Amino acid sequence: MLKIKMGNGKIYSPIREQWLVETSEELVRQEFICVLHNEFGYPLEVMVEEYRSDYTGRGTRSTRADIVIFKSLVDKAKNYNAYIVVECKSEVVKIMLGDFYQATEYAAKTNAQFLILHNSKETSYYSVDFKKIPNKDDAFKQITTIPKFDEIGDLRKVEEIKAKTKVFTRKDFTELLFACHNIIRNNDKLSPEAAFDEISKILFIKINHERLQQGKSIFTLERYLENKSAIEKADAIRHQTNTIPYMQTLFNDTKEHYQEARLFADNEKINIRENSFEQILKKLEIYNLSDTSDDVKGIAFEEFLGKTFRGELGQFFTPRTIVDFMTEILDPEEGELICDPTCGSGGFLIKSFEYIRNKIEQNINEEKERLRSIIEGSNFDELLDDEQIAIQGRIDRMITLLNKELDHMVESSRMYQLSHSCIFGTDANPRMARVSKMNMIMHGDGHGGVHHYDGLLNINGIYEERFDVILTNPPFGARVDRDLKVTDQEIVDAGNFGEINYKNKDGTNKAILKIFDTGSMSALTEVLFMERCLRLLKKGGRMGIVLPEGVLNTSNLRKVREYFEGKAKLILITSIPQDVFIAAGATVKPSLVFMKRFTEDEEKLYAETKERAEKEIEMEFYNEELVALRGESALENTDKKRQRQIGKRIEEIGNEIIEKAKPLIKKYFDYEIPIAKVDKAGITSTGAICENELDFVRNEFRGYAKSQALWSSKLPSFTYNISSNGDVVKIAGDIEVILT
Repeated sequence: MLKIKMGNGKIYSPIREQWLVETSEELVRQEFICVLHNEFGYPLEVMVEEYRSDYTGRGTRSTRADIVIFKSLVDKAKNYNAYIVVECKSEVVKIMLGDFYQATEYAAKTNAQFLILHNSKETSYYSVDFKKIPNKDDAFKQITTIPKFDEIGDLRKVEEIKAKTKVFTRKDFTELLFACHNIIRNNDKLSPEAAFDEISKILFIKINHERLQQGKSIFTLERYLENKSAIEKADAIRHQTNTIPYMQTLFNDTKEHYQEARLFADNEKINIRENSFEQILKKLEIYNLSDTSDDVKGIAFEEFLGKTFRGELGQFFTPRTIVDFMTEILDPEEGELICDPTCGSGGFLIKSFEYIRNKIEQNINEEKERLRSIIEGSNFDELLDDEQIAIQGRIDRMITLLNKELDHMVESSRMYQLSHSCIFGTDANPRMARVSKMNMIMHGDGHGGVHHYDGLLNINGIYEERFDVILTNPPFGARVDRDLKVTDQEIVDAGNFGEINYKNKDGTNKAILKIFDTGSMSALTEVLFMERCLRLLKKGGRMGIVLPEGVLNTSNLRKVREYFEGKAKLILITSIPQDVFIAAGATVKPSLVFMKRFTEDEEKLYAETKERAEKEIEMEFYNEELVALRGESALENTDKKRQRQIGKRIEEIGNEIIEKAKPLIKKYFDYEIPIAKVDKAGITSTGAICENELDFVRNEFRGYAKSQALWSSKLPSFTYNISSNGDVVKIAGDIEVILT
């Protein structure tokens, strides 16, 4: 058996038959050579280290592979096509196919059948279809293993190995979730919603464990039983009986981890048999939820949610076509704060997260290519091998540092900031708050600020004038009871804001309707949430909200509309078919309304416009009367009764002026309001996919928004540079940070 030889800062290469300087990368390579020889049976004689291909033409640089394996000594002697290409990195480099440039280039150039990417923690195997080069997504297919040396002559066996793909599909994960659901339905006789609650608890336990282990340890049934047995033995030694099942202990630890989000009640427990828990754990153990593709987990989980909650909780799900359209209209950017105060299953939060994450990933990939060109320079092909190797080392280090920007576990990274500091939501339904949190975890964001809370009130970072973007689909048609008051706990949760804004002068708690200006005009939830969202926005912030069309046109809500006209600009109204929400239980025709809260300049302009219009009405209709009334009021001999009459008449005139001035205000504070009507919005009343005319509206609006500079306050994106001493520097505006 081949073993590592090390000593005095050196490590022995059995392939090159020489001692090398011991580096972390070299140790990884020599350890994997032992694996290739001992476990897969490849002779050292068919392997080559630091193998460099020939130039393939002018302007095309040569490539170097860490390890190349040939099918035979004959192929090696003839410098014939490689059979397997291996690229090794230190453990800090996460295995991402797109970053292993030299390995993929070499595999493509030499028509290699297999590619192996390896670091000290994990190994990924790929079959290579060189006919599909340069499309790497199609050419490199991840598989479970490679052929052993004595299998490479068996073409049928090789094809079987190539057919065993490693990547789990959405279908696989969806079926697994339903299998877990059925275990509970059959064993514990719970309703679909209650069964989902139990599955979500187990998912939270598993994810919490894997995150604490930073993905190094999968939470398996075997590990669970080992820990359970160890605890029982320890209790027996101490002559104690642990009355709490081990699964409940794990859940209590998980509850504590998510305590701030209030996802679980203090007395909540797992409500299934231990046998059911263990069966589900066995089903889930094939997945490391920290590493499984976010697309696989997220979309499978959404499908599972849709089928599980189609009936009772359908109103909490906004169709994906609507979510996509509204998010793309508002075009959230990295660094902006986003909130949905009625988040339901988390659709808007997830889409916003994915939308910004895609922008970050695109920027990082572009920066990798640009910096790679800078580091290589214009004469890379003319350099000596050692010089090329040194430059490739700098490229690898640059890629490692930029990959950290995409790791939500690295505190200084851009993805960490997005995951931990930018996405917020609340839902008053505890089950849906948990659904939203889990849904976000499945899509790659486990730290969004989702809370079980009344969306009309402030909590944990969700407060007035904080957010750049609001996206929401509030409850329709319900009314807030006029006697419903803010609780003492809600005042505590709101901090100083609660003491100032949620209490009456006499120290009693305010009725919720009294908190809102529109509370005197309407008790409808959709109206109150419109004002709530507007208050949550920073000045100049933008919002998209799903509303029943009655809010836009019924006469009894005219004052409500006028209130919002004085606070924000309407930037787009899109009427959609009622069919879109029928599957979710809605019975009213909806519209998608987009608004932008006034900037300070717009507030000032609106106030000046209002004053101008009211002054004109006063001068035209009431000037002489007001002059006379004010003069009489100033006389010393005017009795109290007459003073009251004068005051009442002046107040009446003031109200009349306000009403008569409204058309003038609209005339002077005039702006274009795009209005669109679509008959097909991508989904039918049965939930089936259909034509989506929203795509046309979105494309038209993008051009309009650009021409009108609607989003002029957007934040600058990040760029990167290579300093004179080789450091990678992150640049945001005037701020520069050296990446480490």
